[in-house]
Parts: sequence; C-alpha cells; structure tokens
Amino acid sequence: MFTLVRSRVRTAALALSAVAALTFATTATTGAAAAPAPAPAPTKQGPTSVAYVEVNNNSMLNVGKYTLANGGDNVFDVAVIFAANINYDAGKKKAYLHFNENVQRVLDNADTEIRPLQQKGIKVVLSVLGNHQGAGFANFPSQQAASAFAKQMSDTVTKYGLDGIDFDDEYAEYGNNGTGQPNDSSFVHLVTALRANMPDKIISLYNIGPAASRLSYGGVDVSSKFDYAWNPYYGTWQVPEIALPKSKLSPAAVEIGGTSQGTAADLARRTVSEGYGVYLTYNLDGSDRSADVSAFTRELYGSDAVYAP
Repeated sequence: MFTLVRSRVRTAALALSAVAALTFATTATTGAAAAPAPAPAPTKQGPTSVAYVEVNNNSMLNVGKYTLANGGDNVFDVAVIFAANINYDAGKKKAYLHFNENVQRVLDNADTEIRPLQQKGIKVVLSVLGNHQGAGFANFPSQQAASAFAKQMSDTVTKYGLDGIDFDDEYAEYGNNGTGQPNDSSFVHLVTALRANMPDKIISLYNIGPAASRLSYGGVDVSSKFDYAWNPYYGTWQVPEIALPKSKLSPAAVEIGGTSQGTAADLARRTVSEGYGVYLTYNLDGSDRSADVSAFTRELYGSDAVYAP
C-alpha cells in the first residue's frame, strides 16, 4: 500500500495558519552566511540520494549519520528541510515566506544544524509548501508578485547559507482568502526569477499540484531550470513528466520505515537498471534505520549502510 496523499505535510502545515500573523518571518537581505568549509570529494558511484526530514520532529543531523560500509562515503547527497510555507497576508493581499518555530530554529542554528552536513559534502535545501491559506506557486496575480516571492526565497538561501529551494505545491487550497485559481503564467515567472537570482543553486520539483503541470507559458519552458524532479508517491514508481534527462529524475520514492525493504530494494534496482540518476527518500528519523537504508544502498551502490549515532 502506498501513500497517495502524504501525511507528512499535516505536521508542518496545519498548525501554522492560526499563528501566521504573529510568527511569520520574511527573509532578510543583510549579511550572507559564511561559506562552509570545503567538503571531501565523494568517491561513490551511482544515483544521487535525497532525504526529506520533518524538522518538527527530527534533526537534520540524522542525514549525516549514514555512510557506506564500502568506502565510507555519505549515503545521502541532498538533505531537504521540510518545510517552510507560502502563506497569505489577506490585508496586504500578497504571499509571503513563513517559517514555523522548528524551521526557524534550524535556520537560526545553521552552524550546528546545517554546516555539519555541508562540511561532509551534503547539500541542504529548503522545501516550500502550501499552507491552506490560498497562496500557491500557481496563482500570483502578476509577474511582479511572483518575482517578489522569488526574492524572498533566494534571500533566505543567501542569508542562511543554503544550497537551494524545493517546490512542493500541496495544501495551498487555491481560492481561500479571496485568492485566485491557478493560472498558466505564475509558476513560469516564479521559477524564471528564482533561477536568475541563484544561478548556481539547486531548484527541485516535488512533482505534484497545479504548478507541476504549468511549466510552460508565452513560449518559455522552465523545465530545464530545475536540477531535479521526483515522484511524490511513496512506495511507487512514476517518472516525473518534465523534460529533464534521466540523470535528474527520481521515478522511485520511498518512505523510510514506511515502505517495505523489499519494495525499496526493487525500486532502487529499477533506478539503476533503467538509468535514472536520483533516488528519493522521505521521513528519515533519529532511529537506527540502517536496515531500511541498506535495502536500497545495496542496489544503488553495492554496499550496506552504516549508522553512527
């Protein structure tokens, strides 16, 4: 049985609406974070492994606790902070970037929550998710509004020394608070502006929601502006419908501890045999999940995974 609608977003999003006006934090533009120390060059061969972490419940540092028994390289290459939100200010009639207290804590403590991963060579990106308020990536009222939100995201990446942004167009509830329904131009304008603001950072797409099906407008197709796109349905195989090479796609998606080890292994084996370059995992927690992780690392990299508390 696979998860068609993820329970993970409930934790990050439902509690936010009532306190948004009191707790929201828009990004600052002053002072970029110090660059992390140079990371060791990886030697492992195989797909890029991605780990989403629910920071309301778990530490980002868990991503760095898994290495390959053969060679000692990191199991995971990209760690995703789940999740910031796109919220809506009904008074100003505009979207803004919101961090709940747990996301804010991770960002404020980047030296201890993010830099240790980057120093190991793991990229850290911030996922941005809808929050039931009507604001989404696909309903900005103008190109200027989309560009303004892109700047909030890129300023956040700069301020906290992150490696990129992940788009997750769920739970926006388009139309709430008098907002518009999805239109064809918004996401194209948003991604175009974000890529212009951060040409060398990661932009990834959780392939779900109205935005994911609106990648082209006015002769502009933003597909090539993404570094990665992945299947959003855990325990399944589904190739994202986006014009990217196989090396940037993850048709496989697993929930660690929720997807059986057999299914995780089968999806990893298929990833390699069909030549895809990314393997997506969700919900890495603080338990020793080396058996679950080894189920797919054996197929991806020919090695068991080792957990170091």
